[in-house]
Amino acid sequence: MTTWAKAPDFADLPDRRAQVRAQTVLDKEHYMESGLTPIACQTCGTEVLVRKHSSNQKTVQWTVNPADHCPVFRKMAEAGPIFGKPDSCPNLEKTIEHAVAEGLLEVDE
Repeated sequence: MTTWAKAPDFADLPDRRAQVRAQTVLDKEHYMESGLTPIACQTCGTEVLVRKHSSNQKTVQWTVNPADHCPVFRKMAEAGPIFGKPDSCPNLEKTIEHAVAEGLLEVDE
């Protein structure tokens, strides 16, 4: 098995390995799950979970397949396979900006 040279697995230090795994779970919860606010798109009503980390950075988690519910993503999917990260929906982006402006979504900064 090949391991990444910069990421020790602490196989010889079981206590340290357990600490790293426990911290990884906490980090994942903090950065990917906590503080998410449900926001419904003002155009199509599709609800996503959003956390605004700064004025330029956010986490958006779709609770459904976007192509099944968002007309913009549906149109992209119908155009053919999407490689890499697909573009966002401009309607959803406007909704998120509006939520921040109205105080419905706080910026972590």
